Amino acid sequence: MAAPTPMDYEQAGELKFGQVGIANLRVRTLDPARLAAEMADRVQRAPKLFARAAVVIDFGGLSACPGAAEAKALVEALRGAGVMPVALAYGTSAMETLAQDIGLPLLAKFRASYEREGEADPAPAARKAAAAEPAAPVAVAAPPAPRGEPGLVHLHPVRSGQQVYAQERDLTVCATVGAGAEVIADGSIHVYGALRGRALAGAGGLASARIFCREFHAELVAVAGHYKVLEEIPKELLGKAVQIWLENDKLRIEQLD
Repeated sequence: MAAPTPMDYEQAGELKFGQVGIANLRVRTLDPARLAAEMADRVQRAPKLFARAAVVIDFGGLSACPGAAEAKALVEALRGAGVMPVALAYGTSAMETLAQDIGLPLLAKFRASYEREGEADPAPAARKAAAAEPAAPVAVAAPPAPRGEPGLVHLHPVRSGQQVYAQERDLTVCATVGAGAEVIADGSIHVYGALRGRALAGAGGLASARIFCREFHAELVAVAGHYKVLEEIPKELLGKAVQIWLENDKLRIEQLD
């Protein structure tokens, strides 16, 4: 019998857990055809962002948990629209049973940050889940700030595939945010360079958060889950210094003087 080699003691695969941005689809009306049409429109308008994007289905906006047949119909309809449902959100016992019935995992941390008044307060980890459309892989994450500590200042460029998250504070980037990169803050975001990737402010639901950047080329911007992609942004704003905020639940983008 041959003597064991170092390879015999090594794992064939290394499993790690980290922050990964995944789109959270909040279902308000269980109409698979209508939901698929809306998703197909997103994919058509911004294929680089949404085509084959991972999606968590959130049934928390419905009055009752749907049946397995309805949920399976929605999953198939979304796949036909060009996205990839990968899990169900929020761990009620009924939702856990549904997830098992349709063969998808349940991601409790994706209980949405947009809970209605009167609903139970989500766990702190749940409130930090980004409420936007698809995001880039993780590279950099910051711990929550102690009370009274100023916002997170990031001095270096944020490159493609990187993510910087300022938990419970503002984020200031003193360099470029490259295409395919992502910056997230529970507060506001300031970019003193070109913003070419994605910026998500108010990730915990803070509607008063804003995004400021010196040179605007963003793939996607969002405030408290309300978003716009590059294809929806007026061409005259490209390359300009802008600010982005919510007004009456509409995302506003205007050039800075």
